[in-house]
Amino acid sequence: MTGPIYAIGDVHGQLEELHRVLALIEADGGTDAQVVFVGDYVDRGPDSRGVVQFLLDARVAGRNWIMLKGNHDRYLTRFLDHSIVHDPATRADLSWFNPRLGGDKTMASYGVPAEEETPLGEIHAAAIQAVPQSHRDFLNERPLMHITDDLVFVHAGIRPKVSLEDQIEDDLIWIRQPFLDYRKPHDRLVVHGHTALDHPVHAGNRVNLDGGAGYFRPLHAAVFEGTECWLLSANGRIPLRP
Repeated sequence: MTGPIYAIGDVHGQLEELHRVLALIEADGGTDAQVVFVGDYVDRGPDSRGVVQFLLDARVAGRNWIMLKGNHDRYLTRFLDHSIVHDPATRADLSWFNPRLGGDKTMASYGVPAEEETPLGEIHAAAIQAVPQSHRDFLNERPLMHITDDLVFVHAGIRPKVSLEDQIEDDLIWIRQPFLDYRKPHDRLVVHGHTALDHPVHAGNRVNLDGGAGYFRPLHAAVFEGTECWLLSANGRIPLRP
């Protein structure tokens, strides 16, 4: 069995919470601990720009971190690259700038007003100037999956009964059903976020670490040894079991 591996749920612009859970990880596993982030660094929270810059700096510094791509990260890059503010996976009447999705908060963190009634071209032109190319490249280059002997880390989940090599991006960053209701074992325990809960849950064949930081609930970090899982707290490890 390999050494412990740590994971952090959806960050959603909550830089202070990110610092808090990283301190918990360092206290448990040291400064060289391997950490997997399950994506969604931006939207809803107050400091998406700060989160992206912090993660980019950490990558440049050579931290042992694997940072996956989430659907909200793709919202930002698609808007910058192609002026797209809608995704087929969500309701047609919900623009990325709608507060429910939180793109307005991401743009605000870069100093760009993004009310839904503002002309799209005006927002896009300002965003192109405001968002550093390094941020765009960082988010565009994020991998979709990380696989170990016992675990598979993704943002949203996997399509059941489809091999890992045949999974598609839209499922890996957007899927809810049939993944959430699937009860049979996968080839590996799936560690994911995306579906916000009040608290992380171990469902037997998957672990959902999204405790709702995007809705101003606490961000969560977990540690895995094999398939055993614990949440990290100021008082140490707390077992997370089915």
